[in-house]
Amino acid sequence: MSKTSSDGPEIPEPRGTSRDFKRSMQSRHLVMLSLGGVIGTGLFLSSGYTVNQAGPMGAILAYLIGGVVVYLVMMCLGELSVHMPETGAFSAHATRYIGPGTGYTVAWLYWLTWTVALGSEFTASGLLMAKWFPDVPIWIWSALFALIVFLTNAFTPKIFAETEFWLSLIKVATVVIFIIVGAAAIFGFAGPEGQPAPMFHNLTREGFFPTGVMPILVTMLAVSFAFSGTELIGIAAGETEDPEKNVPRAIRATLWRLVVFFVGTIVVIAAMLPREQAGLVESPFVTVFSMTGIPYAADIMNFVIITALLSAANSGLYAASRMLWSLGEQRTLPSVFARVTRGGIPLNALLFSMLGGLLALLSSAFAPDTLYLVLVSISGFAVVAVWMSIAVSQMCFRRQFVRAGGDPATLGYRAPFYPWVPLGAFIACLLCFVGIAFDPTQRIALYCGIPFIALCYLAFYLTDPRRKGAPTSRVQERP
Repeated sequence: MSKTSSDGPEIPEPRGTSRDFKRSMQSRHLVMLSLGGVIGTGLFLSSGYTVNQAGPMGAILAYLIGGVVVYLVMMCLGELSVHMPETGAFSAHATRYIGPGTGYTVAWLYWLTWTVALGSEFTASGLLMAKWFPDVPIWIWSALFALIVFLTNAFTPKIFAETEFWLSLIKVATVVIFIIVGAAAIFGFAGPEGQPAPMFHNLTREGFFPTGVMPILVTMLAVSFAFSGTELIGIAAGETEDPEKNVPRAIRATLWRLVVFFVGTIVVIAAMLPREQAGLVESPFVTVFSMTGIPYAADIMNFVIITALLSAANSGLYAASRMLWSLGEQRTLPSVFARVTRGGIPLNALLFSMLGGLLALLSSAFAPDTLYLVLVSISGFAVVAVWMSIAVSQMCFRRQFVRAGGDPATLGYRAPFYPWVPLGAFIACLLCFVGIAFDPTQRIALYCGIPFIALCYLAFYLTDPRRKGAPTSRVQERP
């Protein structure tokens, strides 16, 4: 069987398509999936470090800029995902509108990002459980959590989506409570009796930018990485009911929540903790909750962080498996990865992604200063590189769409102010790389990330099925 593309000849039907997936996700699932991929240990553990490095006002500014950047990227992704709700998402978009080599590279970059995260999340979950059960070996907890995450992904997308919804809800509720309790403490309605309300004295105690302006630029990669996960909406578009309505709604709902959550959290931390102290505490959430008199703050946050790790691992395994599926569907990996079960699960891609996560876990234990360091560096680099590909894909798509006689006003979702939105997103992401070039501690991301991209392009052109005369699939587009 074959189909006709709007800009190409009749082509063979691909072996696995987004039609093989079950469209069972709703708008609430998309929102929580995206929030679940973003709100994690970076917010609960590392937010104080950002305040320490960039200063209180610098950290707030960095997160506001990061929110603007991710909004620009998500507007681009929204246009692409509504027009072409493909499970391969930005890999499929890059393949069609930039080139198959770029689509191949984007898929491997994003797959590696989440598989490396899987290893660290399973390890961290085991370490946190050891605080309550010191006599149980950490590897048992890590193995148990890995099995749970695998099973939630292995049956139907709806089981995965419901699990992620409730795990994410715990994190969202914690952040909301933290902001409310923190605001009460800032204005003197909570906290130790007899002490004056801190108000916002700590925000400007050392001036607006006590560490200078350059640390703000340097921390932008960390801030961008903190916002990574919002793009999961694009991956889930191929398994979502009525993507033309639910994808734009989920993007809008997710983005304003993220800005409020992240900026609100940073304001509370910066107001309650002096800058010098903010970067030294293990979790600023525990410190602030303890200051306001909430009992068992450490145990509560231990539980919340474990759910955050499991939520991130759950989203990560989902995303990684869909990236491998897209490579199998595009015939740049063996056909086994393009197979989808009757329940709508790419099980072989899921198994391989879990294996990659377990190998990353082993590398973190046995080669933390060599192989694992390289993997983590590429992982941090990859998110911003993927965002750049989304911006370029949208520019190329819009140009091809108009050239073919299409009217942008007829698009189900249209990114406004073209071409300034994709150009702004691309330039902002590029500035992140410029910033880390000036930071010796982050520069390794460039040293490892750029060669990895070159290696991916080389691998594609060596294995490109078109070079061997094999038929290639074409990603699907809305009529």
